Amino acid sequence: MTETLAQMEGLKPNYVHPYAGSSAPLHQAVLAFTSPSKPFVTADPGYEAGERAAKFLGVKVIRVPLLKNYAHDVRAMAAADPNAGLIYVCNPNNPTGTLTPKEDIEWLLENKPKGSVLLLDEAYIHIAGAPMCSDLVAQDKDIVILRTFSKIYGMAGLRAGAAIGRPDLLQKIQGYSAGALPVTGMAAATASLKAKNLVPERRKIIRDIREDVFAFLEKHNFEYIPSVSNKFMVNVRRPGGEIIEALRKEKIYIGRVWPSWPTYVRVSIGTQDEMNKFKDAFLKVMS
Repeated sequence: MTETLAQMEGLKPNYVHPYAGSSAPLHQAVLAFTSPSKPFVTADPGYEAGERAAKFLGVKVIRVPLLKNYAHDVRAMAAADPNAGLIYVCNPNNPTGTLTPKEDIEWLLENKPKGSVLLLDEAYIHIAGAPMCSDLVAQDKDIVILRTFSKIYGMAGLRAGAAIGRPDLLQKIQGYSAGALPVTGMAAATASLKAKNLVPERRKIIRDIREDVFAFLEKHNFEYIPSVSNKFMVNVRRPGGEIIEALRKEKIYIGRVWPSWPTYVRVSIGTQDEMNKFKDAFLKVMS
């Protein structure tokens, strides 16, 4: 798997290290690059796993609100703290499913505090079909990219992923590792990488269902965030927990609420049949 992924990304094999998913290297990067004097910088709203790890370690967490176009505010993130240890960017973002342009990520790398590391989580990048940033790793920048087979490849149960970065950065993360990638995960990941039509076919399936749901939301004048991922956020104009609970009674289970956006709920894109059931239930609980 390592050699196959490295070849696809135009990197030497020692720039790729396999993991059982991308959660482990995310947490281990927090261990490796932050400390009580080196804060963790993240978007708000954003994926919380790294933030929770930082808090557990007694590391200062700095949350930077997204821009009005829902991209990461890279200039505010770069200026958040001169001693920042780790700057975390999930692209497309979780929970909003929105993209930060590659040129903004390049700007952040060039203007971040000296000694800090950019942790770029590309868990959903294949779904968006957006430019990846492996070339920045090839340039030996202070960046570690996370990849997972849990999303578009559908391997959340098998567990396979990778950290992509300069060998010296990967070694610092590996110091906190235990165990290896399961053989089943490694075999399935390698086969998935070699299946040339898998990503574009699944991307189209997700996009078509997502656009159908967005058309429904627009028809009924519901405000939503224009996601390019397999999830979206919709403004229910009341405490989000109330709608989550109401949908549960209709046997529809959606995502959680982020404290900074209390009236928005996150909805994952399922099959067309599942989303049709969501639309019926959503209309019922919102009326």
